[in-house]
Amino acid sequence: ATVAARPTNPNDYYNYGLSYPQIHLHNAEFLHNHHFRGEGMQLAIMDAGFLNYLTLPTFDSIRTNAQVINTWDFVAEKPGVNDAHPHGMNCLSTIAANMPGTFVGTAPKAGFLLYRTEDASSEYPVEEQNFVAAAERADSIGADAFSVSLGYNTFSNSAFNYTYNDLNGHTTLIARAANMAAQKGIAVVVAAGNEGSNAWRYITTPADADSIISVGAVDKNRKVASFSSFGPGSNGQIKPDIAAIGSGAVVANTATGQPMYGNGTSFACPIMAGITTCLWQAFPEVNNMVIIDALRQSSDRV
Repeated sequence: ATVAARPTNPNDYYNYGLSYPQIHLHNAEFLHNHHFRGEGMQLAIMDAGFLNYLTLPTFDSIRTNAQVINTWDFVAEKPGVNDAHPHGMNCLSTIAANMPGTFVGTAPKAGFLLYRTEDASSEYPVEEQNFVAAAERADSIGADAFSVSLGYNTFSNSAFNYTYNDLNGHTTLIARAANMAAQKGIAVVVAAGNEGSNAWRYITTPADADSIISVGAVDKNRKVASFSSFGPGSNGQIKPDIAAIGSGAVVANTATGQPMYGNGTSFACPIMAGITTCLWQAFPEVNNMVIIDALRQSSDRV
């Protein structure tokens, strides 16, 4: 039987329910208790779709409070992103959930930009171009941070495949776009990839990008997930930068919105993106790179 993870401190602002371990690994409750819950910050999520986010109870707060600022489907070229695929919804839930005593995300008060850039049915470089378009749109609206649970290395047409040497931080289109977003002052948080037990083994792009923070997966006991992609980048840069819970992460169930367990650096990334957003809210006078560096410096084996 699943035992609810009880907050250790009854004075915490939120009762996190099952999601407590993925909050507490980073002491994110400290930020929440000090009124840093994402207010006034904008977080863009690029993904494969946000199935049922308009109806699931997980997102009742962000709907009621009009926290979804902008949406666009760059694959189907239409405004709505409530269909297609649940992956982005699962990722969004780790940040935006507000179900007291059951499931609470890492930045439940943030504003959200939800963009579908990934066509889950195939893998082609056009999806990188979709990301560039989404990044540009997010920047124009005022996004502070990106959560990017996307990773590219092999494509449906192998002529487009990358080699490990291509993952040098500044070669692929999507890595260049992620770096450009960083130059614009955006804190870009990227999933490291789930290739750790595959032949490829290494991070995928844009996790290799120079100026972003890439996130590997651990479990609640800090044990590295077997699937979590390895670094370094082919330029020798240490990747992933940090890790969050991606093995046994709590995410919303597609049918009910209730918490369930999922695996993937895809979930470690938004958990950390929400925390990044709250930390930056606490220190608005510094830039994105200072926040990223602070996160790196605060890790347990820096």
